[in-house]
Amino acid sequence: MMNNPTFDLSTIGEGQIRLTVNRGERLMSARSVRMNPACSEANVAGLLSQLGRKTQWSSSLPDGDLGEYVLSEYRSVGVNMDAMIRKPGGRMALYFMEPGEAPMPANVIYDREWTPFRATGIEEYDWDTIFDTKILFLTGITAALTDTTAQVVRYAADEAHKRGIDIVLDVNFRSKLWDGEHACRVLEPIAKMAKVLFCSISDARKVFGIEGSAPDVCKAIRARFGNEYVVSTNHLDGPYLCGPNGFTSYVTTPVPIVDRPGAGDSFVSATIHGYLSGDIKQGVAWGQKASEFAITHMGDLTRIRPDELHIPLGSDINR
Repeated sequence: MMNNPTFDLSTIGEGQIRLTVNRGERLMSARSVRMNPACSEANVAGLLSQLGRKTQWSSSLPDGDLGEYVLSEYRSVGVNMDAMIRKPGGRMALYFMEPGEAPMPANVIYDREWTPFRATGIEEYDWDTIFDTKILFLTGITAALTDTTAQVVRYAADEAHKRGIDIVLDVNFRSKLWDGEHACRVLEPIAKMAKVLFCSISDARKVFGIEGSAPDVCKAIRARFGNEYVVSTNHLDGPYLCGPNGFTSYVTTPVPIVDRPGAGDSFVSATIHGYLSGDIKQGVAWGQKASEFAITHMGDLTRIRPDELHIPLGSDINR
């Protein structure tokens, strides 16, 4: 790692546009949708930027208004885009969401074939800028898209590891993008290089075949991959932290759900903020607060100020 890297966190991921149908509707009968920019990796960089960290996001997007629409969202919160790739022609990745109400789960429909990002190879990225960082953040989502994106993620991890850059991996398994066996083959070598590994209890089972109680699963993940820290979630149970000082379990506070996407990214981002501050245990608590805020606001990117991480939950007006 460079002595004084420019960025606290650098990441690579595909910018998308989310189109959400109104509550109580299915996509097949919807007549209107809500539109907002999306990208898991950029969401993490965007919230960290709002918390005072210097972040960089690289992607490959088509020229034109739709690409600018996505870039403007993350540029507005201070994410650096010097390593952004723009290509003439092509299309934006889209995903449609049906919010769902119990007992019907939320449902995502991807429309992201034939985008520039899926075919952008290793040689096209500005690695000098990408590696000018303390942390390289990678996800299983990007690795899942194509063989090319998997190669990009693996190259990024290998090179970052050689350079002494801390790697943070979020497994973030998506069953609509690949199966668990394929995910395991691609992600296991990267997981072994990760300083911090985010892996839900469900993903541990589906991807790595690790089952058991939350403490046992987290300890087994850490033993298998040799991570300094493993951070895990289990829906309304947890989250959990396993590290050199043992296992810690946190209590989740249920909050009203307005919009779900981005909450997990907010949790990851604020936890990384704690890690960068030298206190990942506090970071997980900040991650809980950030994710609680995230699901009470529309949009994938959580907009939050550092002081709001300490606001107690309540129904009164903040004035």
